[in-house]
Amino acid sequence: MNAQAQTWLITGASSGFGRAFAEHALAQGHNVVATARDAARLAGLAALAPDRVLALSVDVDRAGDAQRAVDAAVERFGSLDVLINNAGYGLVGAVEETPENEWRAVMETNFFGALAMTRAALPRMRAQKRGAIVNVSSMGGQLSYAGYGAYSATKFALEGMSEALALEVAPFAIKVMIVEPGAFRTDFAGNALRHMPEMDEYRETSGVVREFSRGMHETQAGDPAKAAVAVAAALQADKTPLRLQLGADAVDAVRGHAEQLLSDLRAWEGVALDTRIDA
Repeated sequence: MNAQAQTWLITGASSGFGRAFAEHALAQGHNVVATARDAARLAGLAALAPDRVLALSVDVDRAGDAQRAVDAAVERFGSLDVLINNAGYGLVGAVEETPENEWRAVMETNFFGALAMTRAALPRMRAQKRGAIVNVSSMGGQLSYAGYGAYSATKFALEGMSEALALEVAPFAIKVMIVEPGAFRTDFAGNALRHMPEMDEYRETSGVVREFSRGMHETQAGDPAKAAVAVAAALQADKTPLRLQLGADAVDAVRGHAEQLLSDLRAWEGVALDTRIDA
């Protein structure tokens, strides 16, 4: 992405990563279309640069809201250069502890919401022959822990879609980047984390993770403002990475997971290859 003024559309912009992305974009002279379910929570952000902020009430789960946001962005600022799919929430509970309706609800927001925003933005970006789509995943989009099966499922889905999308839109000079943060000082472990009913049978697995999650709120090492700087730098690079891990915990966890995958691949390669039909 070049350094000239751009228009950034950011979902979930009222706090955490979304707010940090918006503030950084404004500091760089860009226009920001900031969305949240409750637009009133965006008043402070809009006050930072009233002529360059469009605050919208958008529910990514609601049919039509994605297209409405994209249309409003183009009408107000004339282009759409960066879409950041940040809206979402966390959920902790063992697979058996988590009711089916909760699985469907978190998938609706974290995956289908981002998908709707992406599909709404693509025609404009293709016509411009430029743009960037940033999908905020998690280190939980590369690996999972007991208690985070549902949340990771949404992020695994988001990453699979994003990886294909990156190949599909490259001819139109549209970048796609997956952001995989670790623990950052956001509201993820507070109001944005739903806790499922507890079962005694999972006390030593998902229960341990549940208690850890409760305790980490407002103690996380990651700075959202620095995350925004990192994301912007990656977007401006000539070769933007498909995946960008953020935080030492994310780097270590993803590296360890990849090394374990390769170790298992080597150990079982003979068995894997001995599955061909005999000539």
